Parts: sequence; C-alpha cells; structure tokens
Amino acid sequence: MKKKLVAATLTASMILSMGVATVPVMAKDDGEPYKVALLLNGTLGDKSFFDSANAGMEALQEELGEDKFTYKVEQMGATSADEAKWEPTMYDYCDDGSYDMIICGTYQMLDALTNAANDYPDQKFIFFDEAFDYSAGGEDNVYNVMYKQNEVSYLLGAMAAMMTTDDSLDMIDPSNKIIGFLGGMDNSVIEDFLVGYIQGAKDIDEETQVALAYVGNFYDSAAGKDMALTQYQNGADVGFNVAGSAGLGQIEAAVDAKRYAFGVDSDQAAVLPDYAANIPTSALKNVGNSLVRAIKEDIDGELPYGTLEYLGLADGGVELVEDEHYEEVVPEDIRTKIEELKQDIIDGKITVPTTLGDNAMSPDDVQALIDSAKLS
Repeated sequence: MKKKLVAATLTASMILSMGVATVPVMAKDDGEPYKVALLLNGTLGDKSFFDSANAGMEALQEELGEDKFTYKVEQMGATSADEAKWEPTMYDYCDDGSYDMIICGTYQMLDALTNAANDYPDQKFIFFDEAFDYSAGGEDNVYNVMYKQNEVSYLLGAMAAMMTTDDSLDMIDPSNKIIGFLGGMDNSVIEDFLVGYIQGAKDIDEETQVALAYVGNFYDSAAGKDMALTQYQNGADVGFNVAGSAGLGQIEAAVDAKRYAFGVDSDQAAVLPDYAANIPTSALKNVGNSLVRAIKEDIDGELPYGTLEYLGLADGGVELVEDEHYEEVVPEDIRTKIEELKQDIIDGKITVPTTLGDNAMSPDDVQALIDSAKLS
C-alpha cells in the first residue's frame, strides 16, 4: 500500500510540474488506441529523468482515455550487466509490430536505435536527450528531441553563486564562494548542464569556484552521497545533482551536512518531501511534456521525422520550479535577479554557452571554462 501511495504522489506532482497541455487530439483512422512502448535503459523510481518520461505517458493516458491511448513501460535496468539486453529488447518490441511508437532515450541507446530504425523502416521511433545521427538512416521513422539544459542550469549557477555569499540564509557560510556539481557520467549532455552552471555562477561572481565530481553511472546513490559529502566538507554550500538515481545521494548528503542541493529533471522537493528543506528548487527537463507534445503531433500527422528539435526556456522544454517552496527558501532579491536572467535568455540578450548543436563550444573552450572555476 505504501508503494502505491508513493507512486501516486510522484506522478501527480510531476504532471503538475510538467504543465502538460490539454489540446484536442484526433483519433486514429482504424479506431484502435494509439499504442506506445517506452523503453527505459534504467528503472522507474529515480524521482528524476525516467520518472518524468513515464509521468508524461500516464498524464496522456488519463487525458485521452485508454480507448484512444495506451502504453507499456519496459524497465531494462541501468547496470553494466543489463546492457546486453537493451538491443534485444528493442528488437522484441519491433518484432511485435503492434506499437505505433517506440520511445527511448539517452546516448546509451543510440546504437540500438540506429540498428532498429534501419532494420524496421515501418516502425516509428522517438529518441530523446541525445542527438541521432541521421546520416546513418532514420530520416523517415525517427523523431529526435533534445533540451537546452544549459539554459536552466545557467539560472541555477547564478542562484548558487548568490546563495553561497548570502549571510541571511541558514546553512550558508558567506565567507566562501564554493558551489558543487555532481554529474552521473562525463558526456555531452552532462557537460551542457555543467557549462551553463559554471557560466551562470561566473557571471554573478567571477571568483566562484566549482567542486566537480562524476559518479561514473546514474544509479549508485551511495557513491553519489560520498562524493557530495566530500564537496560539502571542502566548503561547498550549494550543490547541483545531474546524476539520475545516483544524484539522490547528493540530496541525502545535503541533509546530513546541513547544506543545499538543487534538484534535476523533476520537482525533487515535491517528490522528496522529507528532504525538501534542503532543496531550494529544481531544474526541470520536461521529458514527459516533450513526449506528450510529440505523440500528439504524430497522431495528427504532423510530427517532423528526420528532425532534431531543441526545446529550451522559451518553449517550455526546460524550466525552473518557482513555487511557494522556492519563495520560502530563496530570498526575494535572488529570485528577482533570477527572473531577470531568465527573461534575458528568452529574449536573446544572454547567450548561454553550450556543448551541443551547431553552436557547440570547442573541447578546448569547454575545458578552459571548467578549469577557470574548478576547485583545486
């Protein structure tokens, strides 16, 4: 019973945070419900990235009804021992032939999707949170969506830089200028979070230092906690976890160390109420919202296959949680500045550095930015 209650609370809070639009959707011509397979190279319960994707599917099913939309989520696991079954599972769902859409995400599924898209040209796919290489095929059956996580992490970097020197906040030492960042693995998407975070902090105070660590995976919360505790012990007042389930360890460390930790991908203060006092806000990557948007476009025959779309602050692909809890924890002057920065990004007055797309920084420039702030 307890597990069911937790799941219901999690889903409800995520649906609210995603802001899923309720627009009319046409029924399929054959009268059968639109059927989706959501393949996760991980498990539900991360209170983050994969839970957001699943919550979007739940929200759409509730909105449209099971007579128009159904889905199945396949939890394939995230450990190295699980990797061998990811591609065979993808092929099993393609062989089934009954799914209108198969959805998967992250760079770890790129090879499996590329192979399946070529071997099953009549099967439609949505790929999220990693760029698909259309030169290898998939122009007619793969839609690709990514997120401008650098934009929302810029806001958190600026907030962290202001919070770490604010003597009005509990648990903060205003004498230092150290903030933390905990990544799951060192890949292009996590780097995109990182460069935005660093630039936001440095634009507030050039002397801000960033304690940086990578867990090496997205599931080992114990290791994440150990690394985050080290960051807090080395002077970080505020941390940012971008590590899936492993990032939950940073939130536990923040509670133990009496420090702050920003959440990611879902409203982690809402889904972890016992830790909420230590989570000022969260950077939302609206995975669920973007999947709902794509499926509705596909049902209406308007999904642009062969296209990579980046969704940012301006179009709701990413956002900062700005609720009553945020207002209670973060001082008004900081919130006012963050609102100004957010609008400047939307209006194009601030261009946030990125590691992705046509405007990606060079590897040397990325490293130079990291080195300019990295805590030695």
